[in-house]
Amino acid sequence: MPKAIRFHRIGGPEVLQWDEVQLDDPGPGQARIRHIAVGLNYIDVYHRIGLYPLPLPSGIGLEGAGVVEAVGAGVTNVKAGDRVAYASPPIGAYCETRNITADRLVNLPGGISFEQGAAMMLQGMTTQYLIKRTYKVQPGDTVLWHAAAGGVGLIACQWLAALGVTVIGTAGSDEKAKLAKAHGCHHTVNYRRENFVERVKDITRGAGVPVVYDSVGKDTYEGSLECLRPFGMLVNFGNASGSMPPVDIAKICKGTLYLTRPSLMPYTAKREDLVATAKDLFDMVLSGKIRIEINQKYALDDAAQAQRDLEARKTTGSTILLP
Repeated sequence: MPKAIRFHRIGGPEVLQWDEVQLDDPGPGQARIRHIAVGLNYIDVYHRIGLYPLPLPSGIGLEGAGVVEAVGAGVTNVKAGDRVAYASPPIGAYCETRNITADRLVNLPGGISFEQGAAMMLQGMTTQYLIKRTYKVQPGDTVLWHAAAGGVGLIACQWLAALGVTVIGTAGSDEKAKLAKAHGCHHTVNYRRENFVERVKDITRGAGVPVVYDSVGKDTYEGSLECLRPFGMLVNFGNASGSMPPVDIAKICKGTLYLTRPSLMPYTAKREDLVATAKDLFDMVLSGKIRIEINQKYALDDAAQAQRDLEARKTTGSTILLP
C-alpha cells in the first residue's frame, strides 16, 4: 500500500504521521499521479495547526509533480506517462501516489524538472496573480515585498525586476537580505535591526509605495499601512507571524487605502485561468528570467522536521519533499 503523511489532530509538527493509505483506481475525471517531488508551503502549517480547519483525519499539502500512471473515464487533458504538476485542492499532496481531479493538472515542459515543478507551482502562480491581477504593477513602480528571501519572495523579486519594477524587500537577517538582493531586490531591509517604515519613506522620499505585498501578517500589518501612498493597496496573502488583527476601518479611510486578502485558488478555479497562469510562469522560467532556488530537500517521511524549519524561519527559497 502507498504511504502518506496524515494528521489525526491539530497541533505541532509532531502530529504528522507516516500512514499507509488505501488507493482505489482513478474515478471519472480523475488521474492517478506518482509523485517525484512534493512542495512545502506555509499554508500546510496553517492546515496542521487548525488556522484553516480541515475535517480530521486529513492528508496535507497542495503541490506536487510526477508522472500520470492511469486516468479515469472522461479524462482527455492528460494520459498515462505524462509529466505533470499541480498546486490545487484536494489537500493531500504529501504522499507517494494519489488520485486527483485531472483538470487541476498541467503538463510540465521538457525544460523544467520534476523538482522545479514541485517547488514553484504554488509560489510561482501566487506571484503571477499578485503582480498581474490583484494589483497590476507597472514599469517604474516601486513596491514593498515582505519576506523577500522566502519562496514566493525570491520568485517575485526576479519577476518584478524583469518587468522594470523597483523592489524594496524585507528579510530577517543580513544573509537573507543578500539572497534577496542577488535575485533582483533593489533595496533590502533587515527588519530585525532596521525600521522598514522609515526605510521605505527614505527610499521613496516620503511618497510611499502604491502596493505592499505582505505574507507576514500580524507583525507587519500596521507598518505596511504606513508605507502606502494615498490610494495605495495592502495585499495580505499570509500570516507567518500570526493571524491578522481585527481591521480598524478608520486607519484605511485615513489614507484612502485599499486592503485585500486574496488567495490562489479563486484565481485558478477556471481551467483556462489555471493553464494561462502556469504558462506565464513556465515561460519566465524557461526564458531564464526566473530561476527556481530549491535550497532545502527532505525525505517525505521527514515532513515534520521540514515544517519545524519552515516555522523557525530557517529556510530560504523553495523547499521540497522527496518520496
